[in-house]
Amino acid sequence: MFATYRRGLFILAFLAAPVTLYLVYVISPYLQAFYIALTDWRGVNATPAFIGFDNFIRLFADGVFWKAVTHNAALLVLLPLLTIVIALFFAFLLNVGREGQGVGGVAGSSFYRVVFFFPQVLAVTVLAVLFQQVFRPDDSGMLNAPLMALGMGPIGFLSDPDVAFWSVLGVMVWQAVGFYVVLFSAGLASIPRDMFEAARIDGAGRFSLFFRVTLPLLWDTVQVAWVYLGILALDVFAIVWVMTDQHGGPDFSTTVMATEIYRNAFQYFRFGYASALGVVMFFFTIGFAILSLRLSRRERIEY
Repeated sequence: MFATYRRGLFILAFLAAPVTLYLVYVISPYLQAFYIALTDWRGVNATPAFIGFDNFIRLFADGVFWKAVTHNAALLVLLPLLTIVIALFFAFLLNVGREGQGVGGVAGSSFYRVVFFFPQVLAVTVLAVLFQQVFRPDDSGMLNAPLMALGMGPIGFLSDPDVAFWSVLGVMVWQAVGFYVVLFSAGLASIPRDMFEAARIDGAGRFSLFFRVTLPLLWDTVQVAWVYLGILALDVFAIVWVMTDQHGGPDFSTTVMATEIYRNAFQYFRFGYASALGVVMFFFTIGFAILSLRLSRRERIEY
């Protein structure tokens, strides 16, 4: 009895500091944001007026908000899908894609891993500034220069409302793929080589080897990657804000919820309204994570 009591005291003492820090620096800001969302606080008045759900009513009647939600929803589908498909393809080639005898990656696999991972080394703001120059709408742009030489340009990659969103999506996929190539490669490295060799002996080609062996055994890793990429799609800010001159594209063609939170808080000084946006974004993110984990749940394959 006394030993159990001492063990309980030890556990409480051990958890007191981290739990306190979590409550102060994580839970408390969330609660403050929920409260501020119910006020008209503009960042200067010490006692903001409580206005209930007025911010949320205005929010759901705001056309710019629905544009931002539409773009986040499109990213939520396209960013994980494209990134995972491309990363799985490259990871498969780099680890088990070699033809002939034995199981291994294509020639130069080690070099390609470094090349694919390189975008992860760059800070997001550096990446955004870099692609601003790549997408320049004149003959100094890396893409427009050859197009104009062929009489096909220029294309307003960041200034045309019909193209700007796809340009941002392309940069996000390019930046994210390398990390997930490494992640899936680590998952493939944990799968016994005997399984791939047995499938090869049974006559499995690359297509069958990928869909009948690799993908089922990597499903847990793919599930985690999908959740991470979905949260990234909902939380994207820096690339949109830095890449697009209007900080959301022409006619809000690339704006997302995070940029609207920043704009309303620090340009319009509507902190209550911005907090309401943050609350909506919080529930979108939590809802997406729960829904994704439930829909992609399946029996674990042991090996």
